[in-house]
Amino acid sequence: MRALGLIVVSALALAACGKKEEAPVADAASSDAAAAAASTPAADPASMAGDYAVFDASGKQVLSSSLNADGTYRDVPTKGLPIAGVWAIKEGKTCFDPSGKDPEECFTTSTPGADGSFTATGPDGAVLTVKPVKK
Repeated sequence: MRALGLIVVSALALAACGKKEEAPVADAASSDAAAAAASTPAADPASMAGDYAVFDASGKQVLSSSLNADGTYRDVPTKGLPIAGVWAIKEGKTCFDPSGKDPEECFTTSTPGADGSFTATGPDGAVLTVKPVKK
């Protein structure tokens, strides 16, 4: 569940940025990390702040995520305890560090669609759909 939350947050961060040059989803066989990093713009936490809903492959919502302008995040899974920490863009991937609980995990996101939604692929290959939540 931790990986799912982290994936959602990373995808949300890049989608909120509103840029169309985000790194493409890397396939498992891809070994060209430098190319992916070069295609991803520098992240500005203030411009990516917002709330997001994250869905699994079956379309079931599994997480709500909030990205804060100061570079912190908070994930609230539909089952389990909330996760909070800090995030950053590293080598073209969005990385999350859940403040003292686990090692950092990094995710690759697709280019956002017209509605701002995108997919996020975790280090384990799991793919989530991330959608911005309008208040």
